[in-house]
Amino acid sequence: MADVSPARPRREPTFYHSLAAGGLAGTSVDLLFFPIDTVKTRLQSPQGFFQAGGFNGIYKGIGSVVVGSAPGAALFFCTYDTLKRNTPLPQHMAPVTHMLAASAGEIAACLVRVPTEVIKTRMQTASYGAQAQSSLSAAQLVLAREGLAGFYRGFGITVMREIPFTSVQFPLYELFKAQLAKRFGRKPHAHEAAVCGSISGGIAAAATTPLDVIKTRVMLDMRDSKDKAPSLLTRFTQIYQKEGAKALFAGVVPRTMWISAGGAVFLGVYEWVIQGLTAS
Repeated sequence: MADVSPARPRREPTFYHSLAAGGLAGTSVDLLFFPIDTVKTRLQSPQGFFQAGGFNGIYKGIGSVVVGSAPGAALFFCTYDTLKRNTPLPQHMAPVTHMLAASAGEIAACLVRVPTEVIKTRMQTASYGAQAQSSLSAAQLVLAREGLAGFYRGFGITVMREIPFTSVQFPLYELFKAQLAKRFGRKPHAHEAAVCGSISGGIAAAATTPLDVIKTRVMLDMRDSKDKAPSLLTRFTQIYQKEGAKALFAGVVPRTMWISAGGAVFLGVYEWVIQGLTAS
């Protein structure tokens, strides 16, 4: 006979619940899908896939991810959940609330994520050659050559990429969950939330690939910080004119696959931990 006992009521997640669940979710997805991220980054690099390393050393730069994943994801979810719960906007404007909360969460997360991304992308593409055999040595080179500002090279374009991405992903994610809740008369289980995260992440990833390409190029640009760097629009125009529109979607397949699968793990793990922590 089927179990028809009512589901246990759940409390709203606290700041510390979001902190713990976000940290675990971010670390899980970044470590699991790191090789795919390496392939995507090398496809987007200006020297080309094989010159950047091909399929060799696909775990180069993972040290920076180990350090930065948990605090970055934790910052995102703490900000997102706090703003979502304390929004002054009415219920019928929930998509706007989710867009604003997710955007603020991404800006907070980028304070941690961008320095680790700079180190990671340069390790993945062997930008320092034999001079950097670890993420720590790459970080020391960034500091010595570019100062603290070097760790935030590409901060603007990263935020410009993440805000459109989350503005697509999280309203879709919340919409899909709301539709499931309406259909089944309960909050979605973790595996159902994972499917919602996968679909919404894949759509957002494909749509924002050109911004991701520009972000990668900016982070790999190691010219002297005193030299005036080209604007983002100039970079976009140069890629389009010299390499064609196809270059703006370089790595779109691995990026979409990675983020679609990663969205399932990221949001699935997050919901699983939150549901465990908030069960009465």
